[in-house]
Amino acid sequence: MTSNVGGVDRILRIVLGLCLIGATILGFIGAWGWLGVVPLLTGVFRFCPAYLPFGMRTCATKK
Repeated sequence: MTSNVGGVDRILRIVLGLCLIGATILGFIGAWGWLGVVPLLTGVFRFCPAYLPFGMRTCATKK
């Protein structure tokens, strides 16, 4: 599994995931906030399966 999520993208995913999960735990939003696990995990593992069909990557390519 090669990395396809870069630095800024990674930070945004982790922050968004934590915010959604936190808002769910605090009762600000409903159970759909648990979907924040998806961006959190894609940020932590630096791999987004949705990028594969489009050949996208936000990280630097190795030469």
